[in-house]
Amino acid sequence: MFTKIDLIRHLEEIGVPQNKPVIVHTSLKAVGEIEGGGQTLLDALIEHVTLNDGLVVVPTHTFDNYYTDHKFISLDFNNFRPCVGTFPIIAAADARGKTALNPTHSLTVFGRAEKVNDFIDCEKFVDTPTSPKGSYGKLYDLDGCVLLIGVGQDKNTYLHCVEEMLNVPNRLSKNKVTLGIKFSDGKVFEKPTYYMYSENIYDPSESFPKYEPAFRYHGAIKDGRIGDAKVQLCSAVKMKEVMELVRKNSNGIELLSDDKPLNEEWYKI
Repeated sequence: MFTKIDLIRHLEEIGVPQNKPVIVHTSLKAVGEIEGGGQTLLDALIEHVTLNDGLVVVPTHTFDNYYTDHKFISLDFNNFRPCVGTFPIIAAADARGKTALNPTHSLTVFGRAEKVNDFIDCEKFVDTPTSPKGSYGKLYDLDGCVLLIGVGQDKNTYLHCVEEMLNVPNRLSKNKVTLGIKFSDGKVFEKPTYYMYSENIYDPSESFPKYEPAFRYHGAIKDGRIGDAKVQLCSAVKMKEVMELVRKNSNGIELLSDDKPLNEEWYKI
């Protein structure tokens, strides 16, 4: 059984930064048995990452409310239950966090209040799920990291933001829909937004792992272990640089419509 002390040591060993935003995608099952469960992992991340003004960023997405159930209220703070796993549910319920006003791809962020507010307030004004002008873009602007604990690049939401930075076509709806965010006092904030949609591709993120060899070739990934889980600590800046290089050298063709590996000539230069 792993303790909080064990988990903090593992975070130190892999070199998870303490002065930058770190977005965390986690499989608690992969981590193994933890004393105190997922709450202890969250506590360990907060204690380590925020030591020198870093931010712990947990995806607390509620996109199923729209994509599956077609609800107008897609983020309801009176019934806030993320659809992306147990760890996000724990984070969403923790009073130390603050949640971005993103109707489908919200983030719950932990750290010093001023830094947290600066990181998420921009979400009120953007109109795509992972906008480069929003919190996901700030991960790049602040030289942040993506921490994949027991999961692969197919769970790396930040890569959607990179594709938007690179103007990859066929990733967003042609028209906006108006979605609602309901606050605990019952007031509703209406937000016109585009939603993720790719014609003839069920889910582009399923093919994100094909970038992993390119990321590794350019040193964008550092491997480690937290508990029993294999971990990838990924540089937001380097991943964007690699994807930009691949897109340039592949002449902008669609790369995520199949499971064929990337041509090595596109990134080995």
